[in-house]
This record gives sequence, structure tokens and C-alpha cells, in this order.
Amino acid sequence: MLQDIKSAFRPAIALTLGFALLLGLAYPLAVTVIGQAMFPAQANGSLIRDDGDTVIGSALIGQAFTSDAYFHGRPSAAGAGYDAMASSGSNLAPGAKALSARVRDDIAALRTSPEVSISPDLVTTSASGLDPHISPEAAFSQVRRVAAARGVPSDRIRNLIDERIERPVAGFIGEPRVNVLSLNIALDRVVPET
Repeated sequence: MLQDIKSAFRPAIALTLGFALLLGLAYPLAVTVIGQAMFPAQANGSLIRDDGDTVIGSALIGQAFTSDAYFHGRPSAAGAGYDAMASSGSNLAPGAKALSARVRDDIAALRTSPEVSISPDLVTTSASGLDPHISPEAAFSQVRRVAAARGVPSDRIRNLIDERIERPVAGFIGEPRVNVLSLNIALDRVVPET
């Protein structure tokens, strides 16, 4: 009987060690090498750098912009706001009083600025709470505020948005969107804040 147990454990231990080496070392190493070789920017976090090569953000994680001179992104439910270590949605049901109160407060805050209309993505969080994109409609709804704060004609700001709209992949996968951080960086380059 002891011999049967030994003969049963030997292949189990060998397979466990083999799969541990294969799936715990070889596969992650291969994926890392391939990622670094073929997609280095994406594998390293899609970091966005300023002219001095300082990292100022990621194209994948939203940031809070509160100045009237900048485009604002979606609200965040991740930790204290855009905290990548606390990525999550609010998990509030559509009929939740807390969600209704927050959306109502956000709408009231946006109504105090010269917004043309209020796009739903400016008052609702994404599932991760880190969404770096807004819809083109949300960007265009902020044109008057940003143009007034920067002292430039609205058409100049609209053209900047048009240039930054990311179209659906292959023309049908996904929605048109605008990366808020990239748009604000372009805004600072084209129309410096006064």
C-alpha cells in the first residue's frame, strides 16, 4: 500500500512542479518579453510625458481637472477619485437615493457654468471609476467654458476637439471618444492658459 501511495504522489508532484515552472515562470516571462518587444509603450502603462520627459499621466487612467480652463472628465468612484489602487464603480443601483443625489448635485454644479448642455457621461461614473475618455458631445458641451477661461474664440477650441476624436476601431468597434488628458495637453500647447 505504501508503494501505491508513493507511485501516486510521484507524478502528482512532478506535474505540480512542471506546471508551476511553466505557468508561473515561463509563460509570464514569455508574455513580458513579447509585450516589451512588440508593444513597449502599452506594456509600460501607456504613459504620457511632457516636453521635459516627465511622466504626467497615462492614456489609460483618468485624472481630475477642476479649472474652468480645462476639459473635465467623468466623475470617479475609485477611492478618493481616479485612484488606480481602488478601481471600482459605485455599485449603486439606478434607483439609489445616494446616486440620484450625487448626479443631481453634479448637474447643479455644471449648470452654474456656461455649458450648452450636460452630457450623461459628465455626471455618471464608469464601471472602473478610471475612464480617461469622454464622448465628443461631452467635450463639445464644455467649449464655451474653456474658450471663455482661455480668452479665445470657441471655434478654435472646437477644432482642437475635432482633431482629437478617436474613431471606432475598424469603423464599428467601440464609440467615438476623446481622451481628456491628451486634449488638455494639446490645449495647453495650442492655447496657453492666461
